Amino acid sequence: MLVALTQLLVCQLLGEVMARAFDLAIPGPVIGMGLLLCILLYRESVPESLSQTANGILAHLSLLFVPAGVGVVAHLAILGNEWQAILGSLIGSTVITVLVTGWVLQKMHRRKNDAT
Repeated sequence: MLVALTQLLVCQLLGEVMARAFDLAIPGPVIGMGLLLCILLYRESVPESLSQTANGILAHLSLLFVPAGVGVVAHLAILGNEWQAILGSLIGSTVITVLVTGWVLQKMHRRKNDAT
């Protein structure tokens, strides 16, 4: 478990270093997840220790939303002033996500039908 946590944190650290070094708008942990994905795709398997550690973290994922909830409550005044922009971006991002997901699903379904 300790090795798997170290692997996860190293990927996050590398992502953070890249984000800051190249002044990217993408958060470091997201870049780190991409790096981890590339590593796992290259290996073509997920180590058992990493799988167990990830499942343990996901089992307690709701705890990670507590700081975000506290931040929202702490900044209610800002949310009250900017609610139109927040609502617009929430609706817009949801619509874009549904459209892109549907498009990708159609492409995958067509490939599957072409292959058979």
